Amino acid sequence: MKIDISDMYSLTDKETTREVHIDMVEMKSKAGCFPIQAGEPFVLTIANEKGKRLRLTGEARLSARIPCDRCLEDVSYPFHLVIDKTVMLTQADDGQEDEDDEVASYIDEERVLDVDRLIFGELLVNWPAKVLCRNDCKGICPKCGTNLNRAACGCEQGVPDPRMAQFLDVFQKFKEV
Repeated sequence: MKIDISDMYSLTDKETTREVHIDMVEMKSKAGCFPIQAGEPFVLTIANEKGKRLRLTGEARLSARIPCDRCLEDVSYPFHLVIDKTVMLTQADDGQEDEDDEVASYIDEERVLDVDRLIFGELLVNWPAKVLCRNDCKGICPKCGTNLNRAACGCEQGVPDPRMAQFLDVFQKFKEV
């Protein structure tokens, strides 16, 4: 969704709230393509602070289907995104680059805010390092690919690491202890 915020550039010390809908249907990244399941409308507050900067604040809730890291089953992963971004309206006097230049990329030359790009950036920051369908997920068999949460396979599960062979010999030797 795109919002025209050109009026907020000239309204010093004013604030407006807008109900925003997320139009994203999928999250595409280098890690893959993940469908967005639910994206509820949320309230985005845009405030002009002393004519120097715009502050964008809001909270969005959505969920995405992400495969489990162990068994590859799809998991509905909920996201609670807290948006708190600042866009400078004037150039810094010291010539240094603004820390929030990436936020300005969400606003084009016509002063239109691309909410989906803003949400995409927040999703990237909040993306989980590991997703599990449940805490005790057994994963898949490394030999035959059977999902071990659904059924047991007949493959030998105790395939040791060859670097540990010396330790296994010690345990086999002293089994009666």
